[in-house]
Parts: sequence; structure tokens; C-alpha cells
Amino acid sequence: MTPMTPMTPMTSVTSVNPTDIRLVVLDMAGTTVADGGLVERAFDAAARELGVEPGTDDHAAKLAHVRATMGESKISVFRHLFGDEDRARQANAAFEKAYGELVGDGLVAPVPGAREAVEELAADGRTVVLTTGFARVTQDAILDALGWRDLVPLTLCPADAGGRGRPCPDMVLEAFLRTKAADAVHQVAVVGDTSYDVLSGVRAGAGLVAGVRTGAHGDDAFREAGAGHVLDSVADLPALLRGAAGR
Repeated sequence: MTPMTPMTPMTSVTSVNPTDIRLVVLDMAGTTVADGGLVERAFDAAARELGVEPGTDDHAAKLAHVRATMGESKISVFRHLFGDEDRARQANAAFEKAYGELVGDGLVAPVPGAREAVEELAADGRTVVLTTGFARVTQDAILDALGWRDLVPLTLCPADAGGRGRPCPDMVLEAFLRTKAADAVHQVAVVGDTSYDVLSGVRAGAGLVAGVRTGAHGDDAFREAGAGHVLDSVADLPALLRGAAGR
């Protein structure tokens, strides 16, 4: 899948009362989890596995694509970069191995206030689901490193939703179907640090879609993808859903 191309501006449902939100679908890396650029470091390992050396034009072009597609399913990114399925899977396996080792070295941490925000949302009677573009093994490694295995009732990766990651709406809709926490999609909020997170929420019909400034993309990308809100951090989300003003 290629980076997002220019599109007709999209808007999320902005008339929904934030207090009506029953299900909150949160991204992990960049949104609730700070990984300090580990994606790029793991990409270097994957690139070397496929014979792409740092410092070359090929490496620079591929790294630029990785940066532009933060939030997308990693296997989809590698399919675009390396073409045939075998090479893509080889690169993805090397990436996941390298990222998992970096996580195991203690190089991930919660975004400040993220755990507290999730706990506040749950205390307010909302169901929270954590999603990622990583494979399940990497997602589990992050959850273990942070001690978050029991933080939420459900975590999802692309494979859990039939294999399609963001910007497709599948993980959001899978969360909606599995949790049964909301009666309609307009009672769902989707929050992430990339335009792919935002677009997945818009495509799912979520009633509230927000970008956060703690990760890969910024305000313009969020607005272009259809975000109704842009927050400094996921830590600001509980107040927004209680009816406080959001931007």
C-alpha cells in the first residue's frame, strides 16, 4: 500500500456528544506508548536483512516511506517496499525480531499520563481497546514490558481483524463487534498519532476521531484525514469525553 494520496477532505461526525462515547479505540506506539524512534531502528535491521545498506539512496527512499506510513500495518509497508511476498515477509520478520529485542531492552515507556487516562476512561464506564500495526508477538512484547496485560479487556493487531491494518477500518469495527460496548458506531471514539489512525476511524464511522501530538504526524495531516479534534496527548482525552472543550 502506498502513502496516502491527496483526497477529497473528509470530516468525522462532529455533532456527537462526547459524553455519549461508550467505546474508545486507542493506538499504541506514539499514542499511548513512547518508543523513542524504535521503528526506524528496527527498520534498519530489516533493511540489512534484505541487503539494503544505510547511507544508500535506496535506504533513504525506503526509510522516507516508512516515516510517511507510520500507523499502517507493517507487513503492508514491506510489501510496498520489497515487492514480492517472500521478501516482504522476510523483512517483516526481521523488523519484528529487532523491535521485540529493543522492547526487551527496556526502550519503551508509557506516554506520560496514558495509563492514568485509560484507567479514568474505564472508571467513567467506557470500554478501552488498544490497537497496533505491529504483529501480535510485538504487541504482546510491548504489553509485557509495560505491565499492561490486564490494563484493557481487548487488544488487537491486524491479524485479529482479518489481516487488514490501518487505514482500513477493520480493527475499529472488530473492537466494536467483539466488545459490544456500544450500540452504534457513533458511540465509538478513535484516537491515534497518525493520519492512518484518523482515517481508519473516519472510515469506520466513529462518532469522535482525534489525533494526538505525541507521535508521527501533526495537525495538518490529522485535519486532512478527517480528525474532529487534535489533542496534545491522550492524557487530555478523559476531559474531552466528559464534555470539556477540545480543539
